Amino acid sequence: MFGTDVLPGLAPGLLVADEAGWAPATTLTDGSRLPELLDSAARLWGGTPHASAALAWKAYSYWAALPVVLGWAAARRVPLLDPTDTLIHFADRRTLVTLGLRRSTPIAVLPTDPLAVTGAAEVQVVADEQELLGTLRSTLLDAHLTPMITAIQGEVRIGTRTLLGSVASGIAYGLLHAADGLPGSAVEAVDTLLDTLDLTDLVELVPGPKGEPTVQRRTCCLAFTLPKPKVCQGCCIRTP
Repeated sequence: MFGTDVLPGLAPGLLVADEAGWAPATTLTDGSRLPELLDSAARLWGGTPHASAALAWKAYSYWAALPVVLGWAAARRVPLLDPTDTLIHFADRRTLVTLGLRRSTPIAVLPTDPLAVTGAAEVQVVADEQELLGTLRSTLLDAHLTPMITAIQGEVRIGTRTLLGSVASGIAYGLLHAADGLPGSAVEAVDTLLDTLDLTDLVELVPGPKGEPTVQRRTCCLAFTLPKPKVCQGCCIRTP
């Protein structure tokens, strides 16, 4: 969809064949390796502890959600992003963190999917679209991102709404960026997923310079507070 298999926050091919040097994302949700993530953000961008945490979260939640979001939108195939099956490492100093998935990571599909009749151990067949979306929410948000928010808030003072705003904008941006590779409407996909995750009030899709849909945030990722301030596209802070 992005024209390449080399993306800065994801393992090439997404699945990790050799897990040496990788750790499960439970080391982030339980807080044990969270300081490494926050230190990585401080090294890359500087800024106050809570700004570094906000930007670390913005990057992490984007790369973590992307395979789930695009898998659902493109093929109704949802890799179940339980933190035990999500792998991370900090070895690449060019990026905040690298994520990958275990080869045994389950994938949820509909009964009409050709994978449903293969009998593969990794394939989890759900009843219908509603259950597929519910499974997406329970693994991505409830089991993974929400516990990580709690862990971050144990390190720095930062609001849940601020952090969830980055999840909402990341999902919307990822879908719009990949719109040409989707079988249906990217805008409808954004609406469906944000509604599923109860994030609809955190972003708005507005017409861009050429009438194309663009993401307008209603919360701030705090990038404007960095030593070299940045106002992101769609920032809720208006500039003259």
